[in-house]
Amino acid sequence: MYIPSFDGKQKEIEELKACITKTLEVVGEDTKREGLLMTPERVAKCILHLTSGYEQDPVAVLRSAQFSEQCSHPVIVKNVEFYSLCEHHILPFFGKVHVAYIPNGSIVGLSKIPRAIDILSHRLQVQERFTRELCECIQEALNPRGVMVVVEAQHMCMQMRGVEKQGAVTVTSSYTGEYQDEQLRREFYQSIQTA
Repeated sequence: MYIPSFDGKQKEIEELKACITKTLEVVGEDTKREGLLMTPERVAKCILHLTSGYEQDPVAVLRSAQFSEQCSHPVIVKNVEFYSLCEHHILPFFGKVHVAYIPNGSIVGLSKIPRAIDILSHRLQVQERFTRELCECIQEALNPRGVMVVVEAQHMCMQMRGVEKQGAVTVTSSYTGEYQDEQLRREFYQSIQTA
């Protein structure tokens, strides 16, 4: 389980607490009431955790566990859960990421792909860019013969406000190299739809 550290972040926490306190006052809340006394600090720490991906490099993480291996078949990591914040309303979007890459003389430790997903999702995002950035960082780090990323997500900005459509799922994809071949993409889609 990941436990965020706020060492050296006291200045940021204090600045965020002031903003959050002001926000609560603007919406008509009594920031002195018992239930809200610790809210500004909790929210400040939550924001710092949910945006901690800016301090990390997903390419470096992927390169840190690269191993020579003659493997010519796709490596697929599917159903990796993620949570992110939409940059338009700072509301959550969440779902699953599916990744495939065709090695070109090296493979990556399997835990590093979910780690790269965590880094990129812990930034203010839009799903389309998140999908593309993940694909590009795997391509840059591993130089495989091809990469494909598919992201399926639900967006709270669509469910809690605006059109208020529950259960709508947005699917995005990005691919490079040999995954430009329609048959390979079709095989990947089929593999992620099976249990």
